[in-house]
Amino acid sequence: MSVCFEVCPPRPGGEIPDRDARRVGTARKLAVAWLRFCGLEALVDDARLIVSELVTNAIQHGDGQQITMTMTVRDGLLHLAVNNETPGRPVARDAPSDAERGRGLFLVDFLAAAHGGTWGTDHDGATIWCTLAVDGRS
Repeated sequence: MSVCFEVCPPRPGGEIPDRDARRVGTARKLAVAWLRFCGLEALVDDARLIVSELVTNAIQHGDGQQITMTMTVRDGLLHLAVNNETPGRPVARDAPSDAERGRGLFLVDFLAAAHGGTWGTDHDGATIWCTLAVDGRS
């Protein structure tokens, strides 16, 4: 499954415009529907959170005008990828305990590891990806 949608240019302070916030919700709903269609109900909750984090980060930190989210199952792994057309290397960082943001990639790392997967970026950093094991289903 692959879906593309337009996004607004980033705003100062990382604020996401309402239209783009709705795009995050749409990406979550599409991911859930596709996972259920594929019989991967056990991954729905964690994949929904991962999609939310990756798409939100792509919108907040990208300079592109389009986000592409792709989900595939192969070799016993669910592959999630989000491209924001902006080269760079996302980095998991320590957020202060009272911060309202800054933990997204730690969540992605934790959830991927909990499902026998991992995460990373493509060669230029415009695409961030994550894998989750699907318990032998492909």
